[in-house]
Amino acid sequence: MGSISLFIFFITLLVLARQNEYYCRLDFLWKNKFKKECEEIETMENLNRVLLENVLPAHVAEHFLARNWKNEDLYHQSYDLVCVMFASIPDFKEFYTESDVNKEGLECLRLLNEIIADFDELLSKPKFSGVEKIKTIGSTYMAATGLNASPGPEYTSQEHDRQYMHIGTMLEFAFALVGKLDVINKHSFNDFKLRVGINHGPVIAGVIGAQKPQYDIWGNTVTEETSRILLTLGYMCSCRGIINVKGKGELKTYFVHTEMTRSLSQGNVM
Repeated sequence: MGSISLFIFFITLLVLARQNEYYCRLDFLWKNKFKKECEEIETMENLNRVLLENVLPAHVAEHFLARNWKNEDLYHQSYDLVCVMFASIPDFKEFYTESDVNKEGLECLRLLNEIIADFDELLSKPKFSGVEKIKTIGSTYMAATGLNASPGPEYTSQEHDRQYMHIGTMLEFAFALVGKLDVINKHSFNDFKLRVGINHGPVIAGVIGAQKPQYDIWGNTVTEETSRILLTLGYMCSCRGIINVKGKGELKTYFVHTEMTRSLSQGNVM
């Protein structure tokens, strides 16, 4: 009788040991699967972040990646001082032709893509980190500065002066675009000219669309103070005269020279 009880006890221990081993293995497999799923989720989130930051500015992408964001929320932000630039290649329309020689215009588009890609490459430079590309319209490149600064309630005197510095950054970016286009002209044996218009003023920034979101800005940024601010930043400006601006009527415009009267790093704006 004792041997039977011992045998039953031994079998019970064996079953419990097997059961414990089974649950330990199952727990290990579940933990391993959970870890892999977490890594996949993290990888997917990072991929979504990279893709979203390629479409939207970094601070806007953070808004959409936030946990408390709702689909029905419309992102919008008002800014008092944004510098907007339009850089166009007016003679590209004459350059573009569709023929057998250029594969029905494909080679023309390939060159335009190279130009825009070289313009985009400048955005990766640290000194142009504050420049946001808004969009391209045909052969026109639109960018803005002053969009990554959170609007504060009040500025001190020094902060009020320094807030104009991004206008100088935009002007330097425009000069860099001209330099890039000159290099492309030499390599492609073309003579494209870059026509650049810069102004500043209040805008509203927002994202339109759900499946294919588009970041854009709206507002009247045409003011006559831009030339005065550029002069205080150390740039040489000369009056171009009164010209008819599309949608704005007759306005006094200025040419900006590349020579600097002083370095931007010296002192404040005013």
